[in-house]
Order: sequence, then structure tokens, then C-alpha cells
Amino acid sequence: MNSDIVFDNKNILTMKLLHYFITEKNYNPIILQGVDNEIWLENLNEECEVIRIVSNYIHNDEQFNFDVFKTKRIIKKIKKKTFSLRMNVMSIFLDLGDNVKMEINEDPRLLAINVHDVEDINKSDIINRIFPDLSDKMVYDEDGIELFTKITSDINKHNREDAKKIENVFRNKGTYLTYFFIALNIIFYLVPVLFNQYESIILNFCVHGPSIRAGQYYRLFTGIFLHSDIIHLFCNCYSLYVVGSQIENFLGRVKFLIIYLFSGIAGSLLSMTFGGINYSIGASGAIFGLLGSLLYFGYYYRVYLGNVMRSQIIPVILANLAIGFLIPNVDNFAHIGGLIGGCMITMALGVKDKSSTFEKVNGYVITGIYLVFIIYLAFVYSAMK
Repeated sequence: MNSDIVFDNKNILTMKLLHYFITEKNYNPIILQGVDNEIWLENLNEECEVIRIVSNYIHNDEQFNFDVFKTKRIIKKIKKKTFSLRMNVMSIFLDLGDNVKMEINEDPRLLAINVHDVEDINKSDIINRIFPDLSDKMVYDEDGIELFTKITSDINKHNREDAKKIENVFRNKGTYLTYFFIALNIIFYLVPVLFNQYESIILNFCVHGPSIRAGQYYRLFTGIFLHSDIIHLFCNCYSLYVVGSQIENFLGRVKFLIIYLFSGIAGSLLSMTFGGINYSIGASGAIFGLLGSLLYFGYYYRVYLGNVMRSQIIPVILANLAIGFLIPNVDNFAHIGGLIGGCMITMALGVKDKSSTFEKVNGYVITGIYLVFIIYLAFVYSAMK
């Protein structure tokens, strides 16, 4: 019976386009309710973040205008969900009437392509500019049911491989370093208290600008493991458990370790810049660095974490910064220094299967500039005040 199946030109063109965008360009299908005869694909790392393959017949300008209106409305929802400020969309129409004037669409981010066959793809300046290899990829040795089988098999294989990558990123891999740092914070608090050395430890190992500028650089590191009281300790340990376990799972132990320590030291540097002769202690600078890292990671996985970023991660960051400015004796400069440092060092370290070499090199350059800048603030600018 398979030999009796007939594939018309529109179906064959749709299959070839799907094969290209999914297997060659790593686009993923978007599930939309109430949308018929359209296939929506997204890849937020491409110049055209969204591709629409429209097989519905549009025979006049009124229908085309309504399609543009509908597309804008859906894109607005997708941008909100994926935390995207702007989005380029390419609509590939496979059954557009000859009398439809596509130039009536004046939005430069909504590209409309009229394609009836492979030759139309060859003639399209827009497609050749954005996807220059598409024409070559539309040539197949197979035909009919063999073509359908090959394309279906390739897409399924690609989807399985992609699903394995996503599962590997989000699966629980253990949070040993997170527990280690929690234990370290507890030990650094309880041991001095039990031996009645608490005040001495604070005075000798806290972040204190004049002492650090005098040569006691170890305070930049040791200060992030000290806490003022049991409530301060509990709040930071709980925050570290919640945020640290996520970063350690998502990025791995080595990157987690680098992010935590770098963010903590960055927070200490900015703290001593504006702290004057006051001392600062606590892991919150490092924890804010983990939040910055989670923000950067969430940007790449905003298809999965867009709602979480908008409803949880960003509000938590803003709320804690606001509390820091409203409540006295909270070192908000350590929070800000750690937050920025965590985001930048994560850019340098990269997100597996997402960050390009160019992005990571840029991350190292920006992180280096940031580190030099806050060192200058801490040791030169603040000393002149």
C-alpha cells in the first residue's frame, strides 16, 4: 500500500524544509494551540529566531494582513515566554495567491517568502543571505515514500539526541560541593563560638578595606565564610542550598567552584571599595554570583526556564537588592559585585552545547576588564577618598 501513497509538491517541500531546519539548523517545533496548516520552529541562537512554514492557501491581501496580525500576536507571547526583547520571524508561504502583495507588511522583523518550488528558494535573496546552504540541502537522491522515510528517520534521530542533551543538563548529578561549602560555613561559625574565639576570628579574617590594602589579602577570601549570627548563617546556607545545587547540577562542579569563589572575591573587592573602615562578612556575595550565573544559564535555556526567570529568579534578585538598600548594615555592594562577577565568569566558562568559542573569549575579556576595574576601585580609588 505504501507504493500507492502520493506526495504532492507542497508536502514534499514541507518535508524538505523541516529536515533542513531541524537537523541542520537545530530548530525545535513550537507547540501552539488553535493554529492550523502551519509549522512553527524556533532557534533563539539564529538570526531568524522563528521560522513559520505556512501551507494554508492565502488568496488575497485581506487574508495576508490577518496572517501578519495573527503572527505578531503569537510572537508577542513567544517573546514573553522566552524572555526575548526582539525576534526575527521568517514566514515561508507554500500556497500564496499570485495577487497577494507581500510588501504591504512594513515590519522589517517579519520576513515573508513565497515558495512554490525549489527554484523559488534559489531566487530568494533573503533566504540566500540568511540560509545560504538551503538550496543545496534541498537536493535528495530519494523520492516518494523513500524520501518520507529518510526525513522522518533523520528528524526522529535528531530529536532523540537533542532530548538526551537536555536530559543530561537538567538531571540530578549530585551536589557535593554545595554541601561542602554549607558545612564550611557552619564550621567557621560554630568552632570559634564553641572555643570562645568568635570575635577574634571576625576581627582577623573579615573583609576590612584598610587591612587588605595593608597586605592582608587573604581576607578577600576568608571573609566569605564568616557570619555574624545564627540567623545570618541559616539564611545564607539555605540560599546556598537552593541556588548552589542548581548551578552545580547545570554547569558541573568545576565551574560551580570557580563561579562561587570568583563571585565571593569580586563581592569582597566591591565591598571594601565602599565600606570605608567598616568590616564585611558573609557568603551572600558568592550566592549572588550564583544567581547571576543562573541568570546567564537561564538566558540560553529560556525556552525551558523563561517563565521561571520572569516569575522567580529576577524578582528574587531585585527583591534582595531592594532589601539590602532599605535595611541598614547589609552590604549590598558585595551583593552587586558578586552578581555581576557571577554572570561574567559564567560567560567566560560557557554553557555546554550553547556557548560558542567567540562568546567564551569575549567572556574572558569582559571578566578580565571587570576584575581589573574593581581591583582599581578597591586599592586605588577608595584609598584616595
